[in-house]
Amino acid sequence: MRTPRNIPSWAYAVAVVLTTVAYGASYVVIKDAMEAVATSWLLAMRFGLAAAILGVAFRRRIARTIDLSHVLAGVVMGLPEALGFLLQNLGLTQTSPGRNAFLTATYCVMVPFLAWAVERRRPGANNVVAALMCLTGVGLLSLTGRQSLSLGAGDWLTLFSALMYASNMVAVGRLGRAHDAVCLTFLMLATCAIVCLGWAVALEPAPAASAFTAEFAAQLAYITIATTVVGLLVQNVAQRHLPSSEVALLLSFESVFAAVFSVAFYGEKITPSLLAGFALIFGAVLVSQFAPGRRQADELRAEAREGRL
Repeated sequence: MRTPRNIPSWAYAVAVVLTTVAYGASYVVIKDAMEAVATSWLLAMRFGLAAAILGVAFRRRIARTIDLSHVLAGVVMGLPEALGFLLQNLGLTQTSPGRNAFLTATYCVMVPFLAWAVERRRPGANNVVAALMCLTGVGLLSLTGRQSLSLGAGDWLTLFSALMYASNMVAVGRLGRAHDAVCLTFLMLATCAIVCLGWAVALEPAPAASAFTAEFAAQLAYITIATTVVGLLVQNVAQRHLPSSEVALLLSFESVFAAVFSVAFYGEKITPSLLAGFALIFGAVLVSQFAPGRRQADELRAEAREGRL
């Protein structure tokens, strides 16, 4: 199955932004779900169910395309994704939520430079400026109160999680062009499920039977289908047509929508720093789309079109 060849690149960018709405809303859902089930067990269930759903829905396509190359690519993509989720949550137990969110967002800065190391393409000036604007905007959204500049153990774990997320994005951008996106997403999810399950069995107690309520089932269904199956599939397909650095910036809208849902459901007050963060992140996306470095992005898109889904 192939997608129409006349789909404009902006349509993929819009699809990525729409998935960030689901990602932003998931913070509210996950906050409640983690009160019932430990993080690694929740992640194992989330990724395991997502892989099962995708495997059943696209079983013929996966059976037709899966081979050793796809398996190796799926593992290369899945390992950093799983470690990113696990390290981020482990870091959160040893640092403040604001520092955790701010340090995780550094993946926006890391992606263009990791892509440079892998693809030998120097980041454009607009990539650097836009990434710094995005990072500053996320910091304004996340940081509250006075924070120390020193880095503790939790901060370093969070930085490593950001590096894992950036590595995953570069791997998807690099490997996705030569492989089937659906098969790759299935294998990546399966890898994440195995890694998280191994972590859970080794380090955390199994959840109690009383945790599996109707409310938890609804929460698990949302984060499994909306933010994992649909979200990661859209992201992986989009990265076949857009540069990794641009997708990373578009994904930064997740923090904007997370803040919006926090205001709506948790009564967070809209402050000048919150509004400034919105403006900076939106400005970063505009810089990445319309600034002079656009030609480099267009060249990457032209190359990506040769291996379309």
